[in-house]
Amino acid sequence: MNLDRNSIIGLVLLAFLFFGYFYFTRQGQIELEMKQKRIADSIAKLAPKVNPQVRTLDSLRADTLSRTSAAGQFADAGLGKEEITVVENNRIRIGFTNKGGQPAYVQLKDYLSHDSTPVTLASSEFDKFTYRINTAPSSTAETAELFFTASPVNKDADGNQSVVYTLADSTGKSVQHTFVLKPDNYMVDWTITLNQVPQLLGKNTLGLVWQVKARQQEKDVVGERRETQVDIVNADGFDYFTMKDGLSEQWEEGVKWLSVKQKFFNHTLIAKNGFSRAEVSATVPPSDTSREVASTTASLNIVIPAGTSASIPLQFYFGPNDFKILKSYKIELEDIINLGQGAYAFVKYINRAIIMPVFNAFEGFFSSYGLVVALLTIIIRLLTSPLIYSSYLSGAKMKALRPELDLLKQKHKDDQQAYSMEQMKLFRSAGVNPLGGCIPALLQIPIFFSLYSFFNAEISLRGQSFWWAQDLSSYDKILTWSFNIPFIGSHLSLFTLLAVFTSLLISIYSMSMTPDQDNPMLKYMPYIFPIMLLGIFNGLPAALTWYYTVSNVITLLMQFVIQRFIIDHDKILAKIEENKKKPVTKPKWQERLESMQQTQQKLDDMKKKTGKK
Repeated sequence: MNLDRNSIIGLVLLAFLFFGYFYFTRQGQIELEMKQKRIADSIAKLAPKVNPQVRTLDSLRADTLSRTSAAGQFADAGLGKEEITVVENNRIRIGFTNKGGQPAYVQLKDYLSHDSTPVTLASSEFDKFTYRINTAPSSTAETAELFFTASPVNKDADGNQSVVYTLADSTGKSVQHTFVLKPDNYMVDWTITLNQVPQLLGKNTLGLVWQVKARQQEKDVVGERRETQVDIVNADGFDYFTMKDGLSEQWEEGVKWLSVKQKFFNHTLIAKNGFSRAEVSATVPPSDTSREVASTTASLNIVIPAGTSASIPLQFYFGPNDFKILKSYKIELEDIINLGQGAYAFVKYINRAIIMPVFNAFEGFFSSYGLVVALLTIIIRLLTSPLIYSSYLSGAKMKALRPELDLLKQKHKDDQQAYSMEQMKLFRSAGVNPLGGCIPALLQIPIFFSLYSFFNAEISLRGQSFWWAQDLSSYDKILTWSFNIPFIGSHLSLFTLLAVFTSLLISIYSMSMTPDQDNPMLKYMPYIFPIMLLGIFNGLPAALTWYYTVSNVITLLMQFVIQRFIIDHDKILAKIEENKKKPVTKPKWQERLESMQQTQQKLDDMKKKTGKK
């Protein structure tokens, strides 16, 4: 585009006009802002000054008025100062608060948390017991927000200690919470006594809300979350629900008690006359770095018999998941200990009938729990030794038949179906059961699952050290790193490495005994299985991986002794030859198997003929 001198002059003038417009417009805006600021400053000088303390006082006055209004005829209960009353025995220390007339914290004297401080339960602001009452004809309040009057701690001749919290007004309405702690006990009796029930509740139903924040007690918070559950006993018996974010369950009747169970401790509320309705919800924090395991809220209805006064007997247990202690209360509390649940519920009977009695017997004689686990392993292996001998004897027979099986394989190298049929005939004539080595191994699977449950739940292992393992109830570690390796985690367990190594030796030895040396699956299985164990075992309790290591060492010794000194290979060969001369009676299952193999062989032959045509 060509521009003459006049056009250029016009463009320059236009630019000056734009700049002049924006300049004078901005100056006007600045003058207006300054004028408005002067007016605001003048108003501020005339207005009274209000400092932050005055604002805080105003907020407190508003809160005081709100509390006083909600307290209604219980005017004195709306305001107060929180005071803690401590009641304790040789096992537990409970701090009761006059705010809500409830426990403020529960400290267990015999147990330390992961940070070496005493295990403390129900100590957060979230934890509370509360229910709504009518404080005036048009006012209601939560008992957790009202200040009760506390009595001095009373101790009777039997050593029972009690403290009473009372809430009363001038019209005769009253609420009383009585707590009784017995000697050498974790269970606390809690009785709610109500006078003028129709005026306090309106309906003959008390709606109790119980909130529990389960905080981390073990060093492995991931494993602790995995073991945390909501447990109940209702008309249908015991039931459990794995803790998860968004958990929501409800029951319409017959709930006797409700428990929030962590790995080794539990918070349980018991209604001696039962709850008429129960509803539970839970949240679980997404981060593994949080010290919170889960937060649970339970809404529990209690039907009160008609009358002007009522006494509601309750109990709560905040303590260890100790089988003997829980069973002593005779209300099925011991079922919260996971000795076998879900598809593996049957193993709890193995634990209760065999594993626990043997473990407890050794526990009474030896102070080292590593030694107790080793002795338990030896007893279990002695009990299962007939199965092991049967398995090794079957393996020895299979090994004796290996030369004949190799000849059959050469004869039918291109026909797997024919080889299988001939193989079965050889096994039958020699009196060898090809499944003889598998069945004993399968029968040991329930024992492994029962021990897996037992070592995860046995509280006496908690905090017990053995060699390099500082806590047999959790994983031991010799190496740690700051990142997470899939299937392994952020640490390496030495007992797991020992278990994997001994498993590798057993697998290699077992492979040398198998007759089918050319099977590619069997060739790599000795290496695949131990690698799988590394991922599975690395986060498991050290007691379990130590058990598995001892068990593997015993297996290797038994293999050596049985193969070298007990099993006579010459006698086995002679017995096989003798069996071949005897008339053979086929089991029905074997007849059906051979019939299926023959049918398949005919079908294969027909396909080959059709293909040639």
